[in-house]
Amino acid sequence: MTKILKSLSIILPILMLLSCDRDDMSESNKTQNAATQMDVQPIVQMPEPASTPSQDVTPVLTGEALYTSDKAPNSMLYDLPQEVIVGVWSAIGATSPGRYENSGHNNNLSFVITNEGVLVVNAGSNYLLAKALHTEIMKITDQPVRYVVLENGQGHAMLGSGYWQEQGAVVIAHEDAAHEIEENAFAILEGAKQIVKEKADGTTVTMPDKTFKDEMVIEMGGVRIELLNLGPAHSPGDIIVWLPQKSLVISGDMAFHQRMLPLFEHTDTAAWIETWDKFAALNAEYVIPGHGGPTNMAEVTRYTRDYLVFLREEMAKLIEDGGSLEDAYEIDQSAYMHLPTSEFLAKRNAGQVFQSMEFE
Repeated sequence: MTKILKSLSIILPILMLLSCDRDDMSESNKTQNAATQMDVQPIVQMPEPASTPSQDVTPVLTGEALYTSDKAPNSMLYDLPQEVIVGVWSAIGATSPGRYENSGHNNNLSFVITNEGVLVVNAGSNYLLAKALHTEIMKITDQPVRYVVLENGQGHAMLGSGYWQEQGAVVIAHEDAAHEIEENAFAILEGAKQIVKEKADGTTVTMPDKTFKDEMVIEMGGVRIELLNLGPAHSPGDIIVWLPQKSLVISGDMAFHQRMLPLFEHTDTAAWIETWDKFAALNAEYVIPGHGGPTNMAEVTRYTRDYLVFLREEMAKLIEDGGSLEDAYEIDQSAYMHLPTSEFLAKRNAGQVFQSMEFE
């Protein structure tokens, strides 16, 4: 009985978290000219690489503030867009699960401005959130939104697609993400309505207009934008958006750093580590991750690849020593427990890796 109660104490909070996470759920500022758009000097201060987690420069919210904060109370957005480098902006979402307080804005909604139009990365988790993002974009540039790229098939990436399609934008996703949307979007939408209530008004399920398998290249206003599927990572259909001229990558859920990454039953951690090598080979100077502020490769490597390697090494030793699933839950993850959502995800991640490695 003690073992059962212990397992329930681990599983129940995780189920609550995953139900949110998987269902995610002035004129002087306008663009001046194409030459300015090619400037790649950083506008947002990037963190210096740190040798230990305690040396992080960018503070993150913890405790109750993590779940109830709203940095833009007059907008559906959790926070307003910030310019990362010239021509590339991101509205940084909450690092908590999608909640009513953050309107489901718990991932990054990024966009690239050129003199021939705008490309948005992630449609947002609902119609009104997409509209709020568009309102902010129109304060910055007169250029129309021509493309909206979905980083994967999760709710916070795709449920706002209907709004953008109404505006004439072309919605693009990986073929596997499109399959996820087709299979799961209606259930995801119902879950989102339970969380954000009337803020989901107007939200409907729509399919992407275009899909691709390995790569799609968009040339717009002299800017080359590469949509790449590098291989298995966090979720089916994960893609990155690579801007080689700016040495900037919008990584989506390939990379985490200010939130503990969640491992799902379909996540292949060994394959994700292999895919990471291709991601690292881009040698990006700037990284806009799926969650958390703009950063660099050193930061996301420590909290993504290195965390996955750590889990797999610990589980390999445990399995070799005849350890159990309960032993897996108790491994020392203190180096990562400062990350938001770690209180829910650390034990689950350990158990997920243990169970998957038992059959490798």
